[in-house]
Amino acid sequence: MLACWFGRFDLARALLRSEAEPRRSWTAQMHRLNDRPVLQTVDEVAALLRTSPTAVYAMVARRQLPGVTRLGRRVLFRTDDLLRWLDQNRAPSPKE
Repeated sequence: MLACWFGRFDLARALLRSEAEPRRSWTAQMHRLNDRPVLQTVDEVAALLRTSPTAVYAMVARRQLPGVTRLGRRVLFRTDDLLRWLDQNRAPSPKE
């Protein structure tokens, strides 16, 4: 399943680099992917944020990440909330 997620992440990155379409936010382009999971695991979020699962658990404990859902001992993240948060907290590029 993780390999499938990385494939979607590569597709999203390719969409961002595409010059044929007008520039859209990263989350708007991610919404075009129809088969993304509603909930993501800690490992998937760590890969998305390019950090370790331990760092993700620490951010959850400090309440720094949105969309956290706990099912028993499992920690899952709502994809839409996380992507929206990433888009809102990005630093503007020099061209913007």
